[in-house]
Amino acid sequence: MQKNSTAVRLYHKPTGMVVTCQDERSQLQNKLRALSILRARLYEMEEEKRRTELEADRRSQVGTGERSEKIRTYNYPQNRVTDHRIGVSSYNLPGVMDGGIEQFIEELSTRDEADRLAATGMEEADE
Repeated sequence: MQKNSTAVRLYHKPTGMVVTCQDERSQLQNKLRALSILRARLYEMEEEKRRTELEADRRSQVGTGERSEKIRTYNYPQNRVTDHRIGVSSYNLPGVMDGGIEQFIEELSTRDEADRLAATGMEEADE
């Protein structure tokens, strides 16, 4: 029978995680073991959080591939190209197929800049 109590309980305040260890014979060994268990659990938590954020980013970028998510429609019978992200149509299909997409690029960059300015304005309004 052991005369001295060697059990160790560690409390990680930021997460509220508690680790208890009483496997070893000395208190120092129990403390070292509890610290390594706590480190492993915290690492796993951070890794899971990082993995979840990465998956969310991937999902938001990839989409589902449904027909409603299409970027452009090339309509040959009507000689029309429509960019569905910005709602712009061009009735010069051969010119677009030859690389004349400046109209779409300019509109996309204008909208992107407007969105960024709106987001910056929202952040400043929140402060």
